[in-house]
Amino acid sequence: MATPSDESPKTPVTEPIPAAPAAAAPKKLRPTRISGTWIAVLVAIVVLIFLLIFILQNGDNATIHFLWGEFSLPLGVALLFGAIGGALLVAVVGAARILQLRRQAKRTATPIGRPSTSAPARRES
Repeated sequence: MATPSDESPKTPVTEPIPAAPAAAAPKKLRPTRISGTWIAVLVAIVVLIFLLIFILQNGDNATIHFLWGEFSLPLGVALLFGAIGGALLVAVVGAARILQLRRQAKRTATPIGRPSTSAPARRES
C-alpha cells in the first residue's frame, strides 16, 4: 500500500522564460554651447534684476571726489561705476596675460607638417 509520503507531487517542469531584452537606457544628453549660453543669459538677467533693485534702493545722492573733480550722483549709480571700473581693470590685466602666453606659445611651438630649418646635409654620390 502506498502512503501519501511515498508519492511525489507531480510538478510540471517549466523552463525559465528568457528575460526580455532590457530597454536601452536613455542616453544622457551632453550640454551644448548653446545651452551653456542660455544658462549664462538667464544668470545675467537675474544679476541685472538684483542690480536694478540695489540701484533703486540706494538713490540718495552722494558726493564723489575723483581726481580734481567733484560729482554728485546717486549712491547706487556711483557704486555701479566703481564696479564697472574694477571689471575693466581686471579685463585689461587678463587680456595682457593672454597675449603674453600666446606670444610665448608661438615662440616655443614648431609648426606641424613643416620641415625643420636644420635639414640634414645631402650626400652626393
